[in-house]
Amino acid sequence: MLESADLAAITLTIRLAGLTTLLLLIIGTPVAWWLARTRSPLKSVVGAVVTLPLVLPPAVLGFYLLVLLGPEGPVGRLTEAVGLGLLPFTFPGLVVASTIYSMPFVVQPIEQAFAGIGEQPLEAAATLGASPVDAFFSVALPLAKPGFITAAVLGFAHTVGEFGVVLMIGGNIPGKTQVLSMAIYNHVEAMEYAHAHSLAGGMLCFSFLVLLVLYARGWNRRQ
Repeated sequence: MLESADLAAITLTIRLAGLTTLLLLIIGTPVAWWLARTRSPLKSVVGAVVTLPLVLPPAVLGFYLLVLLGPEGPVGRLTEAVGLGLLPFTFPGLVVASTIYSMPFVVQPIEQAFAGIGEQPLEAAATLGASPVDAFFSVALPLAKPGFITAAVLGFAHTVGEFGVVLMIGGNIPGKTQVLSMAIYNHVEAMEYAHAHSLAGGMLCFSFLVLLVLYARGWNRRQ
């Protein structure tokens, strides 16, 4: 039987993952489009920055985010100056950290989907009088739909499983910043293995189902 604190952690995690995925789709789509089509020498730099969370230890990323968002950091000073307060140890802070940490899991599938479209469909749309914006919304987005589905599923699932980054930025405040991974950690630390097993088993099943759906859709062949 799940405790009220566990249910609160699950609810908070779903809220965090949902909002993070939505923001990543909004932010990541133009970034992915640019990376898929640009010939700028900055492409390698931007691509490396976007992909950095894949190889950077979560604690390192969380530490530098904490410094940037803290009272002595430039972002922290800015948020305080505009009346938003400090983001560390708040839900908005978790959203910022999760958006940065899960960025490559959303941008890369969309970028590959855009790159796979090629020039011919867009050129055909241009010959029919479509503007670049019209071609993007009427041709590129529909053709890239599988990439968006993959990106949304991976972004959501990756956010659900976060630990190091959310620990550094959000701490472990019940009902406020305590996500599912932190709830499992608390149960293990208290040697409450039955409760930990209930939550961890649910996450294991969720992760397996995510991979099963993606592989069933041929995700492995598109990467």
